[in-house]
Amino acid sequence: MAESTSLAELIQLRIDEFLADRTSILASVGADLAPVSEFSREFLSGGKRFRAQFCWWGWQSVRAEGTASDEAEAARALRCIVSAASALELFHAAALVHDDIIDKSDTRRGAPSAHRRFEDLHRAAGYAGEAADYGRSAALLLGDLLLGFSDELFDDALADLDDTGVARAARREFNRMRLEVTAGQYLDILEENAWKVHPEEQQLSRAERVVTYKSAKYSVEAPLVIGATLAGGTPDQIDALRAFGLPLGVAYQLRDDLLGVFGDSAVTGKPSGDDLREGKRTILIAHARQALPTGSRHVLDDLLGDPALDADQVRMLQRTIADSGAIDRVEELIDENVASARAAIDDAPLTDSAREHLGRLTTTVTRRTF
Repeated sequence: MAESTSLAELIQLRIDEFLADRTSILASVGADLAPVSEFSREFLSGGKRFRAQFCWWGWQSVRAEGTASDEAEAARALRCIVSAASALELFHAAALVHDDIIDKSDTRRGAPSAHRRFEDLHRAAGYAGEAADYGRSAALLLGDLLLGFSDELFDDALADLDDTGVARAARREFNRMRLEVTAGQYLDILEENAWKVHPEEQQLSRAERVVTYKSAKYSVEAPLVIGATLAGGTPDQIDALRAFGLPLGVAYQLRDDLLGVFGDSAVTGKPSGDDLREGKRTILIAHARQALPTGSRHVLDDLLGDPALDADQVRMLQRTIADSGAIDRVEELIDENVASARAAIDDAPLTDSAREHLGRLTTTVTRRTF
């Protein structure tokens, strides 16, 4: 791997290499599995690679120049972190496939979601049974397969470590991330269905809990800590990255929540107002409900989560949320969390280059436009 090769290229090369090996195994089972291999490759081609970037810079933030004693050791270290960062991308892909099934999403990154791709395959081939059932079942298995792949690739990363204690610590962080994001996903489903039975004063705190575990820890904090742990980071360094990663992860998801309601489909790759049709009980919605008069709040509650919302209804809900002042409050929360994140690494025992790049990433992940 040449030094001039970008991180995105390194990640794509490692993913392609891994999938090529697994595709040959699937092909040996039978030609009918070709769509599984094809959809896996397409789903893992491109993307913003935020989790991989945070993993990489977590590693770089605690790794001093000239750490490797020779070229062979340097190559192993590079292979280790690239494999770990690639494993996070595979895990993310698995989570997206499952998330789209749960949310009944038609698109992902401007293209049909995995279960819709399998539905289309069913219809085109003239299979028996219901296309929707086939699509959900096949995509569920695809997500499971990608989840297993992520574990295999992470094991490949750990195999390049000589220190078994570091390997165990990194595995613990990976396992904890997997548990927490699954728990967060369940809490997200729970809030969409159980919000009526909880007191009004709990709505915001429950939304904050979903943000923390479904997204903030998994999107930023865990990748940073996994990368730093693989490099043998000290407790002080790990603590600083956690203090940076959690508020930045919250800000990242708050921006995503705004995009989910107000985003341009050409930018987000999903229909405008998709979170309204899915009934997401986000911090944005919690703040809107707190500020709205009773009548408007009841209208919001009645329409939120209706998959048949038309364009006029979506625009009406967008105006209602905007008029409540919730957008301004969420923007304030984004700024507050970004400030907390930046302050956490100002004087932290991290490398200067990593601190600079993490500062740039902070802007990138929180300043995405509508």
